[in-house]
Amino acid sequence: MLLKSPKFITFIIFLFVIIVAAIWYLSASAAPQENVESERFIIGLNTKLSEAIADLKSGGFIKSPLAFKITLALTKAGDFKPGGYKISKSMNAWTIAQTLKTEPYMKWVIIPEGYRKEQIAEILARNLDWSEEITAKWIEKDTAQKADYVEGVYFPDTYLIPVDESPSDVAARLIAKFNEKFTPYLIEAAKQNIRWLTLLKIASIIERETGSKEDMPLISGIIWNRLLKNIKLDIDATVQYARGNAGGGFWAPLKPGDTKIDSPFNTYLHSGLPPHPISNPGLSAIDAALHPTKTDCLYYLHDSSKQIHCTKTYKEHKTNIEIYLKNNSI
Repeated sequence: MLLKSPKFITFIIFLFVIIVAAIWYLSASAAPQENVESERFIIGLNTKLSEAIADLKSGGFIKSPLAFKITLALTKAGDFKPGGYKISKSMNAWTIAQTLKTEPYMKWVIIPEGYRKEQIAEILARNLDWSEEITAKWIEKDTAQKADYVEGVYFPDTYLIPVDESPSDVAARLIAKFNEKFTPYLIEAAKQNIRWLTLLKIASIIERETGSKEDMPLISGIIWNRLLKNIKLDIDATVQYARGNAGGGFWAPLKPGDTKIDSPFNTYLHSGLPPHPISNPGLSAIDAALHPTKTDCLYYLHDSSKQIHCTKTYKEHKTNIEIYLKNNSI
């Protein structure tokens, strides 16, 4: 009967609260280390709260995950945002919890493959809180310091960038990543007597023209065939680049008349490659540009399901247009 009495139940609850409070006080609020410099603590894009707490424990920032969870509950901190934070072992659990529920001083930025720099600028502005003026300057000046670095060298990857990093340094960061990733291909390009910028131009076109990574080597082979035979490339993506954002997006399908746009990037009007890359390609496109599939094809198209169809002659290509693009041809 004693076990069921209200007084006994109240005592048990009180005792439980005292024990939990003691654990929290000893493990979380105990005197922290003194005169310890701040360290960078990173929470990944897909890191769960339990994983972040485990990282705090292994990093020596907290003593007890359970006690820190109680602290979070008391501070109503909730889940942490991905990014980089400055914390130190001189902070107590309360301060760490409060710090990790503020905006991170470093933010994750994901740059997809095949974007042009205006699209990259939009992503950077959104994540790093750039103004329209700063964004325009990044496009027009920070990424236009050298003729060969106007486009194609702002490598698609996942970055952790300080929110106060200058836009010009952000551009340099992306270029540095490109240089790191591109170096092995640069060596191979030199062996094949291919200029690095030529390789990058072709890769940038492949990136925009492909329906899948598996198609890249074949498209590369067709592009090389046309270049070596001095046949105009007639590639939609280069016209899309020349047209820019005409209201439907940078890479919207071409409309009647677009292939007549007067631009050196219009490969329906001009032979050879465009003046500079039309996008910022990933490694698969760069590799395909270096290692094209051997083919006799000179023409290709993708059907509505993104399946590629290539032909040796324009007559065969016209037949494919009738079969696969009858209702969607330009």
